[in-house]
Amino acid sequence: MAGSDDPITLTRFVKEEALRLGFAFAGVTTPDPPPHLEVYRQWIADGRHGEMAYLARPRALERREDPRRILPECRSILILAWPYPPPAESKKRGRVAAYAQGRDYHDVLLAKLRSLVSSLEARMGGAFPFRLYTDTGPLLERELAQRAGLGWIGKNTCLINPRHGSYLLLAEALLGIELVPDTPFAADRCGSCSRCLEACPTDCILPDRTLDARRCISYLTIELKGTIPAELRPAVGEWLFGCDICQEVCPWNVRFADAPSGVDIGEEDATAEELLMANAEMIRRLTQGTALRRAGRRGLLRNAAVVAGNTRAVDLVPALVERLQADDDSIVRSHAAWALGRIGGPAALDALEASLRIEADGAVRTEIERALTKSSTG
Repeated sequence: MAGSDDPITLTRFVKEEALRLGFAFAGVTTPDPPPHLEVYRQWIADGRHGEMAYLARPRALERREDPRRILPECRSILILAWPYPPPAESKKRGRVAAYAQGRDYHDVLLAKLRSLVSSLEARMGGAFPFRLYTDTGPLLERELAQRAGLGWIGKNTCLINPRHGSYLLLAEALLGIELVPDTPFAADRCGSCSRCLEACPTDCILPDRTLDARRCISYLTIELKGTIPAELRPAVGEWLFGCDICQEVCPWNVRFADAPSGVDIGEEDATAEELLMANAEMIRRLTQGTALRRAGRRGLLRNAAVVAGNTRAVDLVPALVERLQADDDSIVRSHAAWALGRIGGPAALDALEASLRIEADGAVRTEIERALTKSSTG
């Protein structure tokens, strides 16, 4: 390479460029194995990753254990933090986690990462090996971020920075060049606070700073592809996609974090009403270019039905009846039945009874029967 900058100069340059691109801060760590691998392995062994089988694949585990298995030439890992606005109050029915509002952050941050690497290559006068990720690669990114000095892993399992709180998206660049590592963030500033554990409606947050994904609202509304357990549906509340509760109550977000500026990547998101009343093409248009696509049509309609049931949305009974009687997906039909049972009333009861006479799927019939019991008993 033509460039002759030393690691100190290159590190300063890349951090300044990261700030110019809008990242709140940047840190550097080595590609050594993360320090809490055994905790992660035990989490997998206990099945707390739920249906996210990709996390437990042997190749993925090996890569998380040693980033050099991803990029053998890796000499440094650059960790970047992008702040996003906390959730704003909304009168819309169906809440979307703040990080997922508007444009898909994967597209936004990966484009900025590519721009950053291009600037670094231009500075050095040539190309070098690299890999770029944002919540998509086999990395324990919060541990790497803590080791790069960006913050500590809080009791709610989020990375918390003392200036910016936890409303942060992380991005990583594995680089085949040497940069100067930062000092790990050693302090635990959660102290005796337990607000996140007390506020979680499903009790998914565990004492060892992990969570049981099988009970987490974010998992239930995004990663879970099948039926949301009936006993957890009321706790989902109005969450259509994701959840912010454990961050909303954190003092580091409420009292200490600087308000982010100029980092909003979003616009209005789809509502439960729009989704329940939309055809397949309309759903594609409503979610185009957003993170909501990850839940898929089934997941979004399932979640919208749960929101409708939890909010006792009488005005959505016709849309739920249409889903119950005409939707091709049995998961959507079963959750529409549950919602109608929660809402109750003559129209819901009549629709449930009519659907029971024609429904062939056993699981959906069971949901209808339970919903009829719920509706008739109030």
